[in-house]
Amino acid sequence: MKRRRFITLAAGFACAPRLSVAQTWQGRALGAEVSVRIEGPRDLTRQALADLPGIIAGVEAAFSLFRPDSELSRLNRQGGLRAPSQMMRAVLGDAARANRLTGGLFDPTVQPLWQALALGGDTAAAQALIGWERVSLNDAITLEHGQALTLNGIAQGYATDLVVQRLVALGARQALVDLGEQAAVGGPFRLGLSDPSQGVVGWRTLRDGAVATSSPGALRLGAGQGHILAPDGRAPLWSTLSIEAPSAALADALSTAAVFMDPKELARLKSAARLGRIIAVSDGGRVLRI
Repeated sequence: MKRRRFITLAAGFACAPRLSVAQTWQGRALGAEVSVRIEGPRDLTRQALADLPGIIAGVEAAFSLFRPDSELSRLNRQGGLRAPSQMMRAVLGDAARANRLTGGLFDPTVQPLWQALALGGDTAAAQALIGWERVSLNDAITLEHGQALTLNGIAQGYATDLVVQRLVALGARQALVDLGEQAAVGGPFRLGLSDPSQGVVGWRTLRDGAVATSSPGALRLGAGQGHILAPDGRAPLWSTLSIEAPSAALADALSTAAVFMDPKELARLKSAARLGRIIAVSDGGRVLRI
């Protein structure tokens, strides 16, 4: 499936600009074609654009499931990593936190089931391999035999956070980064919320934080199965679920799992994780704001 993602980094930098310009970079990021447009002072805009491919390349090298030489692919193939990178440690640490906050619903070990559904494999055997508690996260990372991880539910958010950090280091005081998940420095920024079936169902204002949105029906696997899977096999309760959080990585992971949570569970998650607004859209188009 070919996808195209348009990313806008609209940045206002702290220093007084001699000349404000807009520059564009095109390439691939996280399995999609990407177009990036950055506006701001000439020197800082040029530097931000020059830094972007390196940030994306680092995330791809760590977390891509499409590259056999990525760190994640090697982990899945070998069943472990003796010396995981700092980037891998950071994301798996965030994944462990999301797993705890969601009562196990965020579980990167669903990858074998995802593959079985997509390729017509043995789903019962794949289901038996699921279990984040069986992953060892110490100095080394070890999976149980047959397990494999997907970090697609958190890596985009992590990449978004890295871009924000770089823009802030360059002096940005107003920035909106959209890398599939959105993160804001300053603001306010007005963002639309879109559902695959209903279209745009509402708007929100984001300031100094991040928002991530998950829609199980945006991609279908075998037999019409949505691409977001619960470790216990339950069906999603929401067509679209959007969460505001301090970081894009946390928002990304929690929105992935929260599509399986009822309103009371969502309210508890919001309190436990100190989240901003949660917006849930039902299959019929009803919008719930928490």
